[in-house]
Amino acid sequence: MDQQATLASRNEGTVMEKDINIAIDGPASSGKSTLAKRLAQALQYVYLDTGAMYRTVTKIALDQGVSSTDEEGLEHLLNQLSIEFAVNEEGEQEVWCNGENVTPLIRSKAVNQEVSAYSAVPRVRRHLVEQQRHYAHTHSGIVMDGRDIGTVVLPDAEVKFFLVASAQERAKRRFLENQAKGYSTQTLEELVDDIKRRDQFDSTRKTSPLKAAEDAYQIDSTILSIDEVEQKMLAIIREHLRKES
Repeated sequence: MDQQATLASRNEGTVMEKDINIAIDGPASSGKSTLAKRLAQALQYVYLDTGAMYRTVTKIALDQGVSSTDEEGLEHLLNQLSIEFAVNEEGEQEVWCNGENVTPLIRSKAVNQEVSAYSAVPRVRRHLVEQQRHYAHTHSGIVMDGRDIGTVVLPDAEVKFFLVASAQERAKRRFLENQAKGYSTQTLEELVDDIKRRDQFDSTRKTSPLKAAEDAYQIDSTILSIDEVEQKMLAIIREHLRKES
């Protein structure tokens, strides 16, 4: 898989003197992706959406009828995939797989229900983690979000965050996002159940379970606005850079 991340910051926001790696972890719909994008823009860093990579593998596997238990089939599939990130004219991130824009397709109900199973497959995780580490180690100034970034993918990241929020609040956020973008027809109740199921699965899987790194800053965003969380995170980053200078 020839992973190429072409997403670069387009915002003239806060520029730090030293480039560092930032890891953001947390359960489904805790705001990781939104905040990772905002931080990347504010810091003029590159944002690498690891969740989109797992979703893309899940989408292609479902299309080709390759189950999450078919390790040989998954190995062949992984070797045929080229996942790329790009920014469109509106400044929005797009995910491309083998030349196809799969951005809306990887948010479908089918992918939502199966992504945890495929993400837990050791062969899938090893393959994608290798790509994620390679990109981070060959570029400076990275914001990466997922389930195991601070514990497995980038354990040496200078700043780590672990975001949490109630299942009800996270389901509400995902519901509103889906409605706005037309990604899925799941009801709010279905999303609550789906998120609780994924929380249980992600936190108990044998390979790279969801958990906060010991040195991660944990932020509960249940009653905070996205702007408030972003400002908290930027303040922590600035304080870290101040101490390092």
